[in-house]
Amino acid sequence: MLFSFHGVPERQIRKSDPTGQHCLTVEKCCESTSPAHATCYRAQCFKTVAALVKAANIPKEKYSVSFQSRLGRTPWLRPYTDHQLQAFPSRGINDLLVICPAFVADCLETLEEIGLRGRETFLRAGGKRFALIPCLNEHPLWIEALEKMVRDFLDDA
Repeated sequence: MLFSFHGVPERQIRKSDPTGQHCLTVEKCCESTSPAHATCYRAQCFKTVAALVKAANIPKEKYSVSFQSRLGRTPWLRPYTDHQLQAFPSRGINDLLVICPAFVADCLETLEEIGLRGRETFLRAGGKRFALIPCLNEHPLWIEALEKMVRDFLDDA
């Protein structure tokens, strides 16, 4: 399983670090404890994955994390999804589920970038099966959770 998050430029991660000394500076920065994690998108992506794999009981060797959608020449968060999709079959990964947990609704960018181009990249590299897990979209449980969040917010206001 590949958890593919929307990428951002590395400079944005560094700018969001209130310590100015942790994010993308310390080796394995998302694995160590830091107050920077409260504002670090990358650390929050990894925290999301940790919660999802724990809830779904997915073994560590059965998933990875990557970042999609980069523009320009400056470095963006890595590993890049398109590079991962190209490399997986040579590493013996031939069946792949991809989920994009940064999105609550399917968007054209992700459907095209991951669902079409990503699938093609993976299959051309020798992969056998590829599936993009749809976002929550209008699933009743998501709508209920959203309604509850709005009600709770209004109650607190």
